[in-house]
This record gives sequence, C-alpha cells and structure tokens, in this order.
Amino acid sequence: MFKKFFLTALAVVSLSGAAMAGPVVGQPAPDFSGTDTMGTTHKLSDFKGKTVVLEWTNPECPYVVKHYHGGNMQKFQKAATDEGVVWLRVISSAPGKQGHSTPDAANTYAKTNNVAATATLLDETGTIGKMYDAKTTPHMFIVNAEGTLVYAGAIDDKPSTDEADNASASNYVSAALANIKAGEAVATPETKPYGCSVKYAD
Repeated sequence: MFKKFFLTALAVVSLSGAAMAGPVVGQPAPDFSGTDTMGTTHKLSDFKGKTVVLEWTNPECPYVVKHYHGGNMQKFQKAATDEGVVWLRVISSAPGKQGHSTPDAANTYAKTNNVAATATLLDETGTIGKMYDAKTTPHMFIVNAEGTLVYAGAIDDKPSTDEADNASASNYVSAALANIKAGEAVATPETKPYGCSVKYAD
C-alpha cells in the first residue's frame, strides 16, 4: 500500500515538474495573450508568418542599462523591425518590485530612450514570464514564422554591466535573425541568459 502511494506521489511530482518546465527550443512556442502600454492586446499566434523576438526587460537593472544607455539594444530592435520582425519587450516585474511600470511610465521611457520595439507588454502577474521560464533581464527568445521557438538565452556573449563591452560583443539574437533570413537553421539555438533576476511576485 505504501509503495503504491509513494509511486503515485512521485508521479504527481513528476507531472507537476513537467508542467512547470519552460519552453523547448525546436518545439512550438507557448502561445500567450498580453496587453501593451497602449492598451492593445497581442497574441503570439496573431503573428504567425512573422519572426517574433521576445525581450524580457527591467529599466532599473544595470545589465539592461548597459544595453539601453548607449543605444545598443535599440540598434538591434530597429534593424530587426525594419526587416519586418515583430519585437516585443516584456516587463514581468510585479507591483512593488524593481522595474515595475505603469503604461505611462513605460511609454515615457520608450520615447526618451528611442526604443524601437514593436510594443512593450506589461506582465505584472508574471503569467507570460513564467510560461517562458524567463529568468533574467534581458532574457531573449525568438519564434520563427511557423511558430517554433528557435532561440532562447542571452542577448550576447558579454555577461557584464560594462557598456564598453557592447562594441566587441557577439550578438546571438542578430546572428540568429540572420540565419532565419537566409533560410538556415539557427547556428546557436541556446545560450545561458545573464542579467538581473526577473522580479516576479513572491
């Protein structure tokens, strides 16, 4: 009887762990619905046929500041969106946590810093972030036109807060987008993300 109970409990734990696991590169990306800072609702499935970049962000995180202060992230956003890529910034900071933002504050930040993303989604419940197992800011994901997750990880290979490192960094996201544009498999589909932890609710 005890053995049967133990095996049942183990199965429940295993299933719970599987349910909490993040998305798998090479598999369909989890669909989601989120509202941006302008009040518009976006579903990932609405962008079928287009490449989508998801960027987890927190304007108060020094790793994010590294990429935004000198326009590094905006440069990659503009290059991608000019090519027809949909670039969605996601703020999953909970109310009262570092990086949480109101729509007005996020819009002001975007205007002041020349953000060139398609939209910024406010995910204060952390629903989208936990669906993607977003761990850091920045944490980057790319979904191809077929809806498959083809990249997950860091923005580049310089895990520092030093803005000077941007000049010599190899950008994984732009390289992956170049692969996709050329009809090639993404050469580096997964890397370890770096940055501040996403400030989910306790």
